Amino acid sequence: MTSGLNILYIEDDSRAASQVEELASQSGDTVTWCPTGGDGLKRAGVERFDVIILDRMLPDLDGLTILSRLRESGVGTPVLLLSALGRTSDRAEGLDAGADDYLAKPFEGEELLARLRALHRRSSGREHSAVILYGAFECHVKARTAFRDNRHLSLSPKEFELFRYFMENAGEVLTREMLLRDVWKMNFDPQTNVVDVNIGRLRRKLEEGFDKPALETIWGSGYRLLDGR
Repeated sequence: MTSGLNILYIEDDSRAASQVEELASQSGDTVTWCPTGGDGLKRAGVERFDVIILDRMLPDLDGLTILSRLRESGVGTPVLLLSALGRTSDRAEGLDAGADDYLAKPFEGEELLARLRALHRRSSGREHSAVILYGAFECHVKARTAFRDNRHLSLSPKEFELFRYFMENAGEVLTREMLLRDVWKMNFDPQTNVVDVNIGRLRRKLEEGFDKPALETIWGSGYRLLDGR
């Protein structure tokens, strides 16, 4: 069995927190519960956790605000966002804000823990590669910063996730389905143009001020990151 996770749970519902704590303890996991967004934001910034469960609707700070502040301050701990808002647009909004996964309420506890373990495995697999280099590009994973020819690229949280995914698969053709699955955590096509819109934004930021293209569209297949040289 996977060794226990150290989980930060930011949730104002004490009953929900108690249920997750009990289920997690049965799996050998440790849960630190914070009933307010402010407390959770402080703990996430000064303590080390394997994963964070973040309720979207909190009495003091909105979950999306907490996410943005965490990412802006360089905290790269995987975050699973919980919300009673389960529409595709709500899910996309949460993931765009910097969440690594999104689970709508009500949910099964076993699925929650399975998702947390999957997030931890993915993040652990990248720890050895704090900086990814490809051609003219640099991706600093923990600092969540991007560079081209030593010039800093100002990317939003979702643009950075997209850039990192391209860097991790440098030179490979990535299909729309792969991007939806691995960047937006959608295992189906929700008939959304979220991929196309974000690819367009990322391409502009990667190419602005440079002569050589950065992202190539392979018509009928997907997209590929070029080395930028």
